[in-house]
Amino acid sequence: MTPAPHRSHTDDLLAFIAASPSPYHVVASAAQRLEKAGFRELLGTDDWTGATGGCFVARAGALIAWYVPEGAPAHTPFRIVGTHTDSPNLRIKPAPDTGSSGWRQIGVEIYGGVPLNTWLDRDLGISGRLALRCGPDGAPRTRLVQLDEPLLRVPQLAIHLDRTVNEGVALDRQRHIAPIWALGDPREGELLRLVAAAAGEDPADVLGWDLMLHDIQPPGYLGAEREFVVASRLDNQVSVHAGVTALVDAATGVTEPSFVPVLAAFDHEEVGSGSETGAQSPLLERVLSRSVAARGGSDEDWSRALAGAFCVSADMAHAVHPNYAERHDPDHRPLPNGGPTVKVNVNQRYATDSTGIAVFTAACERAGAPWQPFVSNNAMPCGTSIGPLTAARLGVTTVDVGVPGLSMHSARELCGVDDPAYLAAILGAVMAGR
Repeated sequence: MTPAPHRSHTDDLLAFIAASPSPYHVVASAAQRLEKAGFRELLGTDDWTGATGGCFVARAGALIAWYVPEGAPAHTPFRIVGTHTDSPNLRIKPAPDTGSSGWRQIGVEIYGGVPLNTWLDRDLGISGRLALRCGPDGAPRTRLVQLDEPLLRVPQLAIHLDRTVNEGVALDRQRHIAPIWALGDPREGELLRLVAAAAGEDPADVLGWDLMLHDIQPPGYLGAEREFVVASRLDNQVSVHAGVTALVDAATGVTEPSFVPVLAAFDHEEVGSGSETGAQSPLLERVLSRSVAARGGSDEDWSRALAGAFCVSADMAHAVHPNYAERHDPDHRPLPNGGPTVKVNVNQRYATDSTGIAVFTAACERAGAPWQPFVSNNAMPCGTSIGPLTAARLGVTTVDVGVPGLSMHSARELCGVDDPAYLAAILGAVMAGR
């Protein structure tokens, strides 16, 4: 049976995922938990002078949070946990109202590496944010929207009309993925009116949007002994939730100012991280340098804080697939509930080196949590993460880790029930250095 603390953590994870169908909701959910723990939001336009304790900066789908212990010198080293808030999905086009052959449909773009077949015949809702007419200060206002209703569906072609379907489905990304949602001719502005009404806004005040589809089936448990978690967006909300939990725990338990624990949750990892809120941007660097300056630190203090820093890049990993075991390295076959994996790639698709492994595994020992090594099959392409980007941008030792799972990037993924709690405990040990 799953230990009670692990089940409690995983129950909380499932609630987090259900409340967070888009990157903007992930940030809102994380911010809410941080504020409850006593953290306060800082705006980029604020004066941060003297800011200590728990602070965070939220920008669209990204969040940087940190805790400065009382009496910590400006050169105190950072302990960073890096994650990402986005997941592959279907995103709504700017002119979405379309249709064909008597059906009303919604036009979508494909975001990230989506296994398209997993989105067929699923009941889909709409989530994201609306950009509203600017306020008195000239800045656009935004409003989150979440419609957990069976509004749309991408229908699969019946087998009677394609007898070769079980030999391989060839889906055209433009023609075959537009979801249906009504009968009749397209009605311009129909989607906007629906979403604006759900947000309590006048459609005339909605000047833009970042909207996406999500599977409305709730997350849950699976298996003969309920030892698996099944949910959308495990990649990478497992890591964001663990990072928030670890940061709050580290802040609560600080007795000596050895480190400044940091959570960096970026957007757009699934499409290369090249945005103002992605890991290639200067967002983390600017926030951390301002936090040093806010405490009276000099350029020398900033350099010292980075020189002693350490980063864990936490992103989902591959468990060995029982039906495709030949696609995994024969000597590295992680399983669910065996602890997070430490991911290694000598071509720097992952940033892990031996010193990073040493720091991370020492934290595993302190947390009393297991871990597993991971390396890709040499004949298979290797994924990547924000780890190499963060290591290169900040020049800090970085280790790539992640909870092992199946069906990565699917509309519904799977991991072990114990591993999210193991990851949170280890990240807490890293952040606190104890």
